[in-house]
Amino acid sequence: MTPSSQAAEVPAETDGTLGQIGEFGLIRRVATGRSQPAVTLVGPGDDAAVVAAPDGRVVASTDVLVETVHFRLDWSTPEQVGRRAAAANLADIAAMGAVPTALLVGVACPASTPVATLTALADGLWAEASTVGAGVVGGDVASAAQLMVSVTALGSLEGRAPVCRSGAQPGDLVAVRGRLGWAAAGLAVLQRGFRSPAVVVNAHRVPEPPYAAGPEAANAGATAMIDVSDGLLADLGHVARASTVRIDIRSATLEVPARLADVGAALGADPRHWLLTGGDDHALAATFPRGSLLPFGWVRVGTVLAADDAGPAVLVDGRVYEGGPGGWDHFAR
Repeated sequence: MTPSSQAAEVPAETDGTLGQIGEFGLIRRVATGRSQPAVTLVGPGDDAAVVAAPDGRVVASTDVLVETVHFRLDWSTPEQVGRRAAAANLADIAAMGAVPTALLVGVACPASTPVATLTALADGLWAEASTVGAGVVGGDVASAAQLMVSVTALGSLEGRAPVCRSGAQPGDLVAVRGRLGWAAAGLAVLQRGFRSPAVVVNAHRVPEPPYAAGPEAANAGATAMIDVSDGLLADLGHVARASTVRIDIRSATLEVPARLADVGAALGADPRHWLLTGGDDHALAATFPRGSLLPFGWVRVGTVLAADDAGPAVLVDGRVYEGGPGGWDHFAR
């Protein structure tokens, strides 16, 4: 977000809509007075940001969130949307075994969008970034028919090798850190027109990725890792294909939390399906060499097997999962 020195001054307390305050007025509103981490050498206000990279390498990831596709403002507050947008990208950085350092944010929306909506969105982005010591260092604002948020996250490996999807080996353990199925259960509740139980609905609104677990897994020798954004089976499918292996998940290892069991019973849904296929919790899934002592909080859920004639695959209890799609696919609806 780079306001021009030629832009007309806009009072800091201006309310109303984006059309009234203008692009650069909004940028000043959301960027002024924010503190930055030490790695931010040049923050918002110039042609580009400068972020220190002592490791000599920068990990980068980007995501786009679109209103009515990824979020609804009648289901979530703008601040919750901001936190969720940041979390989706910060979790990708953690999944590489890296520590997030900075976010770049692009926002497109109608001119009629209330300034309060956009400042709350920015508050959420800053709040989530601050949980990992990262800063929001720049971005852009554009006009569009609906609200869209694009976030690019940067991170540092701090001397570690990146943990890619392609490193899983037959015999490796498969483990998970973080919540599974909560966001999917929350979405199911919202789709039925309910707003409670709040702990489940809020899991959809604001995920709680285990950011520190990514670098911890890398230090513990993880051979492959991925952010569970689309569903455990779908995302482990990416690992299986990249590593040319099969992955067998043991369903008995996936404990169904009591709250999800209650929601499943109320909605007539199988909560284990949420655990296997639900996305947006941004848990981490990783593979570790056989015999590894898993880092604290990681739970073993399966095993890596050699690929057979059928090629790479993800199995549940030794069989192809038949409970429905293995996760979210934007273009398979």
